[in-house]
Amino acid sequence: MIFISHRGNINGINKKFENNPNYIQDAIDKGFNVEIDVWYKDYFFLGHDKPQYKISSKFLENSKFWCHAKNLEALEKLQKLKTKYFWHQNDDYTLTSNGYLWTYPGKKLSKKSICVLPETKKTKIKKFISGICSDFIEKYKKKYD
Repeated sequence: MIFISHRGNINGINKKFENNPNYIQDAIDKGFNVEIDVWYKDYFFLGHDKPQYKISSKFLENSKFWCHAKNLEALEKLQKLKTKYFWHQNDDYTLTSNGYLWTYPGKKLSKKSICVLPETKKTKIKKFISGICSDFIEKYKKKYD
């Protein structure tokens, strides 16, 4: 199973540090994949609601990243990089560039599902899914690894 830290969070939401490159690196150092929010406005940036942290395209070419494109420009630029990426807002399912189903909280799960934020809808995890993306990913890793 793939364990994905949501914006670098491992043991709960920490809005002050989410998408911060150092915070993300800490999650990677602890063995997790990380979902990050990517913007493009003349340069790449990380940030949830707006571009915050300027980064290079090389930074994004990390096999541990799941890049959530936050604007059309980011989606177009990410297609040219060696990284996993997707676009979604409130879709039930979104197909990621590497063939997984980014599954909205509370929606039916399949073998190819990445179950997103199961804690928000008290989703019952099924062992047959492909992965989990959570703000509490350490708890899920201990339980399902």
